[in-house]
Amino acid sequence: MNPTKPAPASSAKPAPAAPSSQSTTTGSSASRKPWIKKTPVEVVLGEITKQEQKVAEMRNDLAKEERELSKLQQARKVLEST
Repeated sequence: MNPTKPAPASSAKPAPAAPSSQSTTTGSSASRKPWIKKTPVEVVLGEITKQEQKVAEMRNDLAKEERELSKLQQARKVLEST
């Protein structure tokens, strides 16, 4: 391959992994839980729960970033005072 030319699109395709994954899933199908159809209400409630968890994680990340900012601002005050 020439580094100055982009690779052809046909060579960039990943190898299909379907045959190997199918052979492993057929033997373990007895250990899987049966699929239970959810009502629209259950789907929405599940989405609400996921969103609440996402917001809680983002709040924790924000608190961590605010603490880091506070430390940096204190360091700026020390540097500016000298």
